[in-house]
Amino acid sequence: MQHEITSPTRLLDKNGNIAEPGFAKKMLYEYHRADIKASDWRIKEWDYYYVSNPRYAIALTIGDNGFAGALSVSVLEFEKPYDVTKTALVLFPLGKMKLPETSEKGDSRYTQGKSTYEFLNDGTTRRLKGVHADFEKGKDLTFDITLTDFPEESMVIATPFDKDAHFYFNQKINCMRAEGVVKIGDKEYVFDKSDSMGTLDWGRGVWTYDNTWYWGSLQGYLDDGSRFGWNVGYGFGNTSAATENMLFYNGKSHKLDEVTFNIPQKDGKDDYMSPWTFTSNDNRFNMNFTPILDRQAPLNIGVICMLPHQVFGRFNGTAVLDDGTVIEVKDMIGFAEKVHNKW
Repeated sequence: MQHEITSPTRLLDKNGNIAEPGFAKKMLYEYHRADIKASDWRIKEWDYYYVSNPRYAIALTIGDNGFAGALSVSVLEFEKPYDVTKTALVLFPLGKMKLPETSEKGDSRYTQGKSTYEFLNDGTTRRLKGVHADFEKGKDLTFDITLTDFPEESMVIATPFDKDAHFYFNQKINCMRAEGVVKIGDKEYVFDKSDSMGTLDWGRGVWTYDNTWYWGSLQGYLDDGSRFGWNVGYGFGNTSAATENMLFYNGKSHKLDEVTFNIPQKDGKDDYMSPWTFTSNDNRFNMNFTPILDRQAPLNIGVICMLPHQVFGRFNGTAVLDDGTVIEVKDMIGFAEKVHNKW
């Protein structure tokens, strides 16, 4: 079921549908906003960066989701634990945020009120810099982080929905080396290349109205210094051509088939803060997950809702590369989420 794209191809056909659903290990799909056969209200475009080390992390988003956009930042600490998310809402951007049509090169920048975000990408270096006004008790948050050493391969997925002119197009680039600083008043979070990495979640699409998706991500250094991570997920669109499950090892991608998030239940509901397990039908991904914190930023106003549970914690288990090499994962910090959206 894993159909790999190996040469450049235009993402959408003349009807606004994905011309060739599947996955790629590089950005071989050519995305053009003008090819979309949907109103600007329905188009979703976002650049999301997650920068982490074993102690803390920051997540940054510039998102243009048609009728609403956002500049959003989350700060997380894993030892306390602690998390704060703040968002500068942009009403009816409808494409005016002008996010790039490729992840390979180009700048994303926007100012809303006193908050300004810039994600600068010259093709060899990504620099994330900006300010989020009044982040905490009147104190601004400033950030200036540089990402380098982009891996040769990543995860690119082109997933249709079972509805005409609807699609999900996404790239995850894990395990970029990160260095820089985040400041909130006198407090500093310093990221050093020796233990810090960055992930890009770059997405474009037109979704159906009501969706629930699962997403898990990890990046870090193994005991021998190798860079290792993964992207796992499902629940979003028609994945009969390919899943988005992939391991990343020293710059190379290793494709997995289907991965299942086994979230424990309590009183008939998901019990996010109890230990989870992860399994795969090809037996190449078996993980135990011990939660540390559940980051929630719910929005529910009836016809529009976003109900996320992004759970951060420690993973232990095994993952198997394409050549049969078994990777032992020991107390590496990553996250797994379940999100229900109506919009």
